[in-house]
Amino acid sequence: MSELIHLNPWQELKRYTSARIALGRTGVSLPTDALLQFGLAHAQARDAVHQPLDVTQLQGALQVLGQAVMTVHSAASNREEYLRRPDLGRRLDEPSRQKLQALELADYDLVIVLGDGLSSTALHQNAQPFMASLLPHLRRLQLNVAPLVVAEQARVALGDEVGELLTARAVLVLIGERPGLSSPDSLGLYLTWQPHVGRMDSERNCISNVRPAGLDFPQAAHKLAWLLEQAFIRRLTGVDLKDESEQPQQLLEHDEEPQPALPS
Repeated sequence: MSELIHLNPWQELKRYTSARIALGRTGVSLPTDALLQFGLAHAQARDAVHQPLDVTQLQGALQVLGQAVMTVHSAASNREEYLRRPDLGRRLDEPSRQKLQALELADYDLVIVLGDGLSSTALHQNAQPFMASLLPHLRRLQLNVAPLVVAEQARVALGDEVGELLTARAVLVLIGERPGLSSPDSLGLYLTWQPHVGRMDSERNCISNVRPAGLDFPQAAHKLAWLLEQAFIRRLTGVDLKDESEQPQQLLEHDEEPQPALPS
């Protein structure tokens, strides 16, 4: 049977990428194995979009890191409405808004929002190990970080309202990105200075494809820490803050001595 399959001369290049190249052919069609693999990837992407966020599991994983966690919900009541109405995913529902308004404010430098976005799979697989890589950097920068906020049916801009209600100087949103056919588990990081409702996407910095098969957790945490430090020094994020971080020569260890605090 293998004699019927004509291999693509680019076959050797496949080891450098997860993209679908050099699939070969059988007559004028794809080989059955390549077609089945495509169907599986498509199903995994659809599952990532529709899989509900397991809030209890995620809370437990984050609490293992010693972090206080609270939960909120967007104005989209369910997944179907979330997918049809992106605008509702950008605002909190009334109970969540009241919950945040009732909190005693503590002059927070940073609030971190973890939203399901278009792939709860990304949060389930990557949020806890990424936070484990990020926390040492936050300690080094001596930022006063609010309790982590887990958000259901969330879009990126939901973080603006959360940050505004908590009067935080900056908001970081960890969110599941739209799945690709080779990346159903990609996590996106969005950093916004002085969050408030109405912020534009051009006023954010984004680090995407955070996952073991993409930008790994230590590198992503290093890049984000550089952007955080510069955001507090320059008091801005977005198109005016370019990522000029270099690859770390030696990644930050958990026991590194704290550095002087950033300007408030």
